Amino acid sequence: MESSACTIVFTRYPTPGKTKTRLIPALGAAGAADLHRQMTEHTLAQVRQLRADGVAIEVHYAGAKSDRELADWLGKDLVYRAQGDGDLGERMAFSLKNAVRAGFDRVIIIGTDCPGLNTDILKLAFQQLRDRDVVLGPAIDGGYYLIGLRRCISELFVGVSWGTSVVRQQTIEIATKLGLSMGDLPLLADIDRPEDLPIWEQIIRDRLSMVDRDT
Repeated sequence: MESSACTIVFTRYPTPGKTKTRLIPALGAAGAADLHRQMTEHTLAQVRQLRADGVAIEVHYAGAKSDRELADWLGKDLVYRAQGDGDLGERMAFSLKNAVRAGFDRVIIIGTDCPGLNTDILKLAFQQLRDRDVVLGPAIDGGYYLIGLRRCISELFVGVSWGTSVVRQQTIEIATKLGLSMGDLPLLADIDRPEDLPIWEQIIRDRLSMVDRDT
C-alpha cells in the first residue's frame, strides 16, 4: 500500500458530559468519557499498524480547543484537524474533499466506537478500493463503521438520516442510483448504548488473556 492511501479517524475530545452521552445512565458522565478515551486509543493502536504499508493517518476531532489538546492526549506523531461545522455527513464530505485535494486517491473514514475493527479489516478496505468506488463497513445497528472512497462523492452524504438504523441502507441506495461499484466488509457492532457494553468488556477480557499468554 503506497502513501496515496489515508485513514481519517473521527473522534471527540473525552469531556465528561459531552461524550458518549447515551452511556451516562450506566457509567456516569466521567465513566462514559473514559470509555470513549479507551476506545479511541484502542482504535488508533489498530490504525497505527497501517504505517508499515505507507498509509497516512489523520485524526479529525470535535470538542477540543486546539490540535495541541489532541496531541497531548494521543501523541505528537499524528496529523490533527478540526472536523468543522455541519451534520456528520457534511463533516465527512468536507474531510474527504480535503484529503483528495491533498493527493490521496484512497481514503477511508472510521469512528472509534467499533472495537471489533482491526488492522486486517482496514487493510481489506484499502484493497477493495483498488477496484471499487465505495467500500462500507456495516454496523449491526444499521449504520456503518467505515466508508472508503477514491474520490469525494458528496451525494453519498446528502439526505441521510444520521444516527438512525437506516443510514447504511440509504447510503447503498444512493450509491446504486449513482451507478457506483461497492465493496463490503464484515458486520461489526458499535458501542452506543448500555446494552452494548458487554462487547467492550469482552474485548478487555480477550486483551488480558493475550497478555497472560505472552507472559
